[in-house]
Amino acid sequence: MNISLDLYRIFYIVAKNGSISAAAKALFISQPAITFQIKKLENQLGISLFTRTKHGVILTDEGKVLFDYVKNGIESIANGENALSNLKNLDSGIIRIGASTTVCRHVLMPYLEIFHELYPKIDIQIVNNLTTDLIKELRNGNIDILFLNMPMYETKDLKITFLTEVQDIFVGNKKYYDLTKGKLNIKDLNSFPLIFQKLPSNTRTYLNNYLKDNNANLKPQLEVVSYNLIMDLVKAGFGIGYATKEFIKTELENNSLYEIEVVPKVPKRFIGIATIDKKTPNYSVKKLIAMMTNNN
Repeated sequence: MNISLDLYRIFYIVAKNGSISAAAKALFISQPAITFQIKKLENQLGISLFTRTKHGVILTDEGKVLFDYVKNGIESIANGENALSNLKNLDSGIIRIGASTTVCRHVLMPYLEIFHELYPKIDIQIVNNLTTDLIKELRNGNIDILFLNMPMYETKDLKITFLTEVQDIFVGNKKYYDLTKGKLNIKDLNSFPLIFQKLPSNTRTYLNNYLKDNNANLKPQLEVVSYNLIMDLVKAGFGIGYATKEFIKTELENNSLYEIEVVPKVPKRFIGIATIDKKTPNYSVKKLIAMMTNNN
């Protein structure tokens, strides 16, 4: 049978109210229209659903059987509509975010603080890991959205949204700033101990491509996973590190770190937001993306 859901909805309202007139008021349509639709449903089903009484209508035995099923369906649909309304109004929902510790700390947190203040009922979950592992989590559906250092060289199934531009620099403490006089050719960095992030981090990949483009072969003395550990080691005088200028504004201002200018300058890059290209993010995720990109 190909029976309209609207007929079942009218049947449900009439049965629930026990009255054609009450159903007409609830549905904002005329009593004759209600009667016509009930007759139409009965004709399509081939059974009588209601018995008329002085006080209204009551379900027949067959009508009672149908009502039990229709009630569950109509109320489930209503619950679904309410759930969607809650999601749309951000009264409920979940955002599963992937980000490196560095991006989370220096880029994401200010936005999340505002978003959480505006929509405290949204459950925010954060997964920290290497970008390569987080991309797998995104593709497997274990996270909804990924914030990452760009460029990312394998994006055929991903949608990348620009968030903010950043500038990578080389930094040292006061000792190395004085030794280099604050400026030197990129190839001359090999005269000093260097501290870089390990591959396969996007930051290290970007650095290696920059070096390759300038025929420079730098050999780091230390390679570590943690960006923040690199900054701590540089402050302690272990060598010259590779950093993102926007992430160390405080350190540059209080002179615990010093920028060492290199020639040629490292090109700017950007922080991006990655989602699966052919998958529509849930409403909470779309709201977060809109808030972040509009603010930029």
